[in-house]
Amino acid sequence: MPKNKGKGGKNRKRGKNEADDEKRELVFKEDGQEYAQVLRMLGNGRCEALCIDGTKRLCHIRGKMHKKVWIASGDIILVGLRDYQDDKADVILKYQADEARLLKAYGELPDNVRLNEGIAGGMDEEDEYGGGDDYLEFEDEDIDKI
Repeated sequence: MPKNKGKGGKNRKRGKNEADDEKRELVFKEDGQEYAQVLRMLGNGRCEALCIDGTKRLCHIRGKMHKKVWIASGDIILVGLRDYQDDKADVILKYQADEARLLKAYGELPDNVRLNEGIAGGMDEEDEYGGGDDYLEFEDEDIDKI
């Protein structure tokens, strides 16, 4: 049996996420950066995201965020565009839900971007067709007939 020479296992490496509770300054996009919404996670530190300019890009999660910041489909992220590859980008920052709402309020994100949804529908398709409400209202007389 090997001797334990380390200071602990993988639970020690995880640590405590105490830094998540504190408020951080809202970061806006600069030149060479774009806002995007994650469409789906692909594995191996990669995801497919729909940028606000309408382009679907394959995004690579940088090493500083890998296994520390969890990204799911539907999240709003800030990506750094590549000069030499237009269809690929690098994830710079993941916005929390309240930060994404602030970005939408400031007009940085267009109105057709859906927030607070687990699966990314991308842009609003239901609003164009007048759908979206699947709620039917019955009166008491109708229920008795059924």
